[in-house]
Amino acid sequence: MKISRKTDYALRALFHLVGHYGKGPVSIRELAVQNDIPKRFLEQIMLDMKSKGWVTSSSGKDGGYVLAKKPERITMGEVIRHFDGILAPIGCVSVTRYEPCTQEGTCRFRRLFLDVRNYIARLMEKASLATVYLNLPVATGEVFAHEFMAGDGI
Repeated sequence: MKISRKTDYALRALFHLVGHYGKGPVSIRELAVQNDIPKRFLEQIMLDMKSKGWVTSSSGKDGGYVLAKKPERITMGEVIRHFDGILAPIGCVSVTRYEPCTQEGTCRFRRLFLDVRNYIARLMEKASLATVYLNLPVATGEVFAHEFMAGDGI
């Protein structure tokens, strides 16, 4: 699974708002600068998230964006599906963007990708913004600390 830049930016903005939940609005400028997002692109994303009911906005000197729903009520899965439309690693196991394949009747690796899709979907639907926010950031060393070895469960 690979998320788009738009989804990445939406999640950055949402998590910034989770960090400010209950503390008042955050300006579009602050969201853009603090999260390294082009302001014009972020404006479009915020309007999209506003139409989904995830954020609300207020205008004026002290205006900006706040979460419209509690962070516990928005899941990673719903955000990713909204912006990218797919959680499946390949089209022939996607529910939302199913792509038929001539090899479906004989393909041996499709089952593994179906299992991957189901695992990712369950994980993403359980992961609310509130629970994910509690995680510590991943250190660069963690990404490369474990060499993949067959049978180790990674």
